[in-house]
Amino acid sequence: MTTTTSAADAGVTGPLAARLTRAGQRLRQADRARPWVLDTVVAALVFLMFCLPDLVQHGGVGHGGGDSRSRFQFAFTRLPLAAVLALQAGLVLPLLWRRRRPMAVFFAIAAVFFLQWSLGAALRADVALFVALYSLALHGRLRRLPWAGAVMAAGMVLVAVRVSPVVSVWDALFFLLSTATAALAVGLTVRARRAQLAGLRERAARLETERDQRIRLATATERARVAREMHDIVGHNLSVIITLADAGAYAADTAPQHGKEALRLIGDTGRTALGELRRVLGVLREASDGARQAPELSPQPGLADIGALCDGVRTAGLDIVYRTVGEVDALDRGVQLTVYRIVQEALTNTLKHAGAGTRVNLSVAAADERLVIRIRDNGGPADGPGPWNEEGHGLVGMRERAALYGGTVTAGPAADGGWAVEAALDLRPRGGTR
Repeated sequence: MTTTTSAADAGVTGPLAARLTRAGQRLRQADRARPWVLDTVVAALVFLMFCLPDLVQHGGVGHGGGDSRSRFQFAFTRLPLAAVLALQAGLVLPLLWRRRRPMAVFFAIAAVFFLQWSLGAALRADVALFVALYSLALHGRLRRLPWAGAVMAAGMVLVAVRVSPVVSVWDALFFLLSTATAALAVGLTVRARRAQLAGLRERAARLETERDQRIRLATATERARVAREMHDIVGHNLSVIITLADAGAYAADTAPQHGKEALRLIGDTGRTALGELRRVLGVLREASDGARQAPELSPQPGLADIGALCDGVRTAGLDIVYRTVGEVDALDRGVQLTVYRIVQEALTNTLKHAGAGTRVNLSVAAADERLVIRIRDNGGPADGPGPWNEEGHGLVGMRERAALYGGTVTAGPAADGGWAVEAALDLRPRGGTR
């Protein structure tokens, strides 16, 4: 029975809370659009609930005459109707500006309040002073609250003295100051709650902005990674294919068997490039129904593949001497991929700018948490396209890859002729040393 009742209560409370939340949101939106409406409603309610009964009673409705007055009413001065209306207007009308000018409204109402009680009159519209204090605590400057509190305390003392013939001064002071404290506390509580909600909304907006920025940054990083892979794959293999095609065209008339061999190597190189392109682009391809296709993946190239890379470049005419120093096969796969791409780019540039017949010395040495890659050529024939001393995408790509491991890349003319490239990578783990 208890479980059933709780479930029923939850079923009723849930939609009720949702409706109340939606109603509150609509009210806040309407208040932001037309703030004067709420202020007018508050002033109208104060008039209907507290001013109108005084006016009806002043007209003689609800009592039989002077002898029927209560002891409380007997202690105060009976003002003319015009004076009552003027005092009520002075107490209620300023509430129309209670949110725009909270301090001025409070002191204006307080001035009318002191005037009224100095005349010895009691009006129900005095509740407007508590509304003004609440509005000041909610919308005004906090550093002015002590002055308002002092004025409020003085007013409450004046009222307590005036009602002393009927009520004990201390009892009156306790009741009046408690009411004023409650109005002040409610105003400060609502203010703090609104500030907290505003902070949460600002934080949510900031987190959403940061999330979007992280997504854009990750997208840009992935695009840069794919662009580097594409540049390495296409640039290297096309350079090999062009060199083989030129050699095959030259050998077509003099040595047809070498021309056929060049065509076969061109086909093998093209198929290798196509396979690598499919692997790189396969992770970006999506099916038409939105589901990601599973591309045919192969391991990323590493140091073990540099030998095959050198064999492929040798067929294009380079004379490569390749050696390793240290335990390079135990390196991280990411480091091995970086080394492979740097070597690939350097050999591609040598093939492109130095040409066939160039001798290249390639070494990869790992020692003392540092990996050094050296590629040096002898300059090649004089009819090549010239040295690759321009800051193209290849050299920039090598430097970006090396920077991922705290490394550097230098390239320039060698002391004994030719061209030299040296890359140094930091093998220490991130966040500390071994």
